[in-house]
Amino acid sequence: MLKNYFKIAIRNLKVKKAFSVINITGLAVGMAGAILIFLWVQNEYSYDSFHANNKTLYKVWFRFVTKDYAGTQDVTPGPLGDALKQGFPEVKNAARIYWSEDKLFNYKDASIKAKGNEVDKAFLTMFTFPLSEGNAAHALDDINSIVITKHLAQKIFKNADPINQLVKLDNKQVYKVTGVLNELPNNTEFDFEYLLPIPTAGAFNNDNSWGSNSYYTYVQLQPNADINQVNQKIKNLAKQHSSDNANTEVFLYPFSKMHLYSRFENGKVAGGRIETVHLLLAIAGIILLIACINFMNLSTAQSQKRAKEVGVRKVMGAARISLISQFLIESLAITLIAGLLALVLVQLCLPAFNQLTTKSLFVNYGDPLYWMAFLGFILITGIIAGSYPAFFLSAFRPVKALKGKLNTVRATFNPRKVLVVMQFAVAIVLVISTIIIYRQIKFAQSRDTGYHIDNLAEVPVEGDIRKNYQLIKNDLLASGAATAMCQTSIDVTIDGATGGGYSIDGSNKDQQNITFSRFGTSGDFIKTMGLKLTGGRDIDFNAYPSDSVACMLNETAVKQLGLKDPIGNFIKSGNFPIKVVGVFKDFIIRSPYVNVGPMIVFATKHWIYNTVIRFNPQNDMAKNLQVAEKIFKKYNPAYPFTYQFVDREYQQKFNDQQQTGTLAAVFACLTIFISCLGLFGLASYMAENRAKEIGIRKVLGASVAGITQMLAREFVALVIIAIIVAVPIAWWAANKWLQDFTYRINIGWATFAAASIMAILIAILTVSFQSIKAAIANPVDSIKTE
Repeated sequence: MLKNYFKIAIRNLKVKKAFSVINITGLAVGMAGAILIFLWVQNEYSYDSFHANNKTLYKVWFRFVTKDYAGTQDVTPGPLGDALKQGFPEVKNAARIYWSEDKLFNYKDASIKAKGNEVDKAFLTMFTFPLSEGNAAHALDDINSIVITKHLAQKIFKNADPINQLVKLDNKQVYKVTGVLNELPNNTEFDFEYLLPIPTAGAFNNDNSWGSNSYYTYVQLQPNADINQVNQKIKNLAKQHSSDNANTEVFLYPFSKMHLYSRFENGKVAGGRIETVHLLLAIAGIILLIACINFMNLSTAQSQKRAKEVGVRKVMGAARISLISQFLIESLAITLIAGLLALVLVQLCLPAFNQLTTKSLFVNYGDPLYWMAFLGFILITGIIAGSYPAFFLSAFRPVKALKGKLNTVRATFNPRKVLVVMQFAVAIVLVISTIIIYRQIKFAQSRDTGYHIDNLAEVPVEGDIRKNYQLIKNDLLASGAATAMCQTSIDVTIDGATGGGYSIDGSNKDQQNITFSRFGTSGDFIKTMGLKLTGGRDIDFNAYPSDSVACMLNETAVKQLGLKDPIGNFIKSGNFPIKVVGVFKDFIIRSPYVNVGPMIVFATKHWIYNTVIRFNPQNDMAKNLQVAEKIFKKYNPAYPFTYQFVDREYQQKFNDQQQTGTLAAVFACLTIFISCLGLFGLASYMAENRAKEIGIRKVLGASVAGITQMLAREFVALVIIAIIVAVPIAWWAANKWLQDFTYRINIGWATFAAASIMAILIAILTVSFQSIKAAIANPVDSIKTE
């Protein structure tokens, strides 16, 4: 019997080639889109799940609590890890990580830059990054040991055995390679090519200041530890060690949740990347459902041609369950073909999809679980797609089916019309969402940054740059390649150093709780950045030696501190006075979607890690870079000349939203394409049911244009209903999404109008072919009876 069902299914596919192609294409495209999303979601859920101790690993966080606000941060003081390990038996182990930095590796004639971290030696036993060579428990015992990845080992040592080889870092310290790591998987939050031991590793106290937050701290709890009880015990730990932490609470947060649930609002978890995961899962379900709806519409559109087959089979004694089984097996056969085609489409689209999502997704064809999941996916899709046609076609009465007198009355609403309305409603919501996302990105991109972002580049301070800075600056300015130059503590597009404790009199707690963005500079900061001074002057050590205790504030800082006449007055960091010598207009270093916060720029000659160059716009940029490279190589010969343009770094702040917008646009196009196939199916069905009516109208003198308009009018009405359904949903979704941005657009009516007009035009173009085909058909063929 099953063999017979498959024969009938194949025969029907051959007889109705056009509908078969449309059916299979619609299902294949929908399934391919869903598979791509499922691969992405699986990758997101698997982040760092490979660590053997994953369930007992936690990251240490600070919660800052005031009467009006509770904030959080995951950068902690140096002594915290040791205090947790030594003071609480529930803590089995602890390790700190100092943030990534590039170092120059020198080995024989090779000079290679690589990114890595300084860590405590427990890091390699707490986290499961397998070593292909070396012992994880002891690889970082010695202060001069280093662990590198296989990829870095290949670049440095070629085919030689890297273990016990000596490498020099930054032309200074020599380290011995004591371990080689397997390559890091693509689903981990960590990103390093080497690991160094933190100085005085194991002592946890090379930085004894509880008021200096410089490390990420991780702990491993005992298997039976109760996290709620532990958090209650450690809550006041920071307060007990420093008065600077009077409003600070310590808490542990599961490492396994860090990737998906990392957004905190008012001191509590408020979501994170999981929201994007849920959104894409919903889109995958919608795309798959729309593809199944197309199958239903196209199958029922052929009901007249299958009616006599059903009637004959029922007269011959076939039970309804037998007919349902037949149609479901036909559906599964078509779905299997579509599924195999979907895998081909997935392979073709994966490179572009990986580039879009910045991932390295792949289908593991060698894993039986993948094939089991695929077959389950085919089964579920086939049953969903074939359920309605199976029950619909099997319900035909044999007498009416054989006489060709099926009930074909055109109801105002029927399941097929409802399904098409739903399809287009979803498509319109996605189109409106895409427009809103890109409008918001454009709005933020056009925002005044507060400084001249063009022709501005940054060079890391490394090697001999620090000691030869003034010589480099003099040569660059004299060459005409640069018009200004300064040194800063961190990159000017990164809000990487924040802190409080500033007040007018040294005792105002409300002022001291204000979080400042902090920059250090050795001078010429205003000129190089192109900032606008509203009062005072730039920091200048040469003209004003007393600037060693000077600072500049932005306008927001002046307002929040309540300074009425800031220039020449002092603010205090604790009890240490700092003279305000300048006030500048706000400029953006955080997200361009939020308001600019208070900022302090203080004078320093030591806390310097970045060089900012204002290149001469009158010269060709390539020529400027050639001159700069020559000068830097002259004074810093051991290091390659590396730079990054500030405008490109600034544009990266839009990456997440642009990725979301692009994904929304891609899946909106897929939804529209599949919806158009569904609309085509309904148009075919209606044209088939109204064939005699159309023939009679033509005999009575109706024109092709009139008949086409009559048929198209019904479909436009369906799209208008879809618009009415979609607009409120899209408006609600857009407002909810925009709530995350302080600096945001007003939605307005134009977006909804544009999406609605586009949907109507697409619908008209889709049904025009079928409508015109029905209108120009020979009326004799439709009116005659057998």
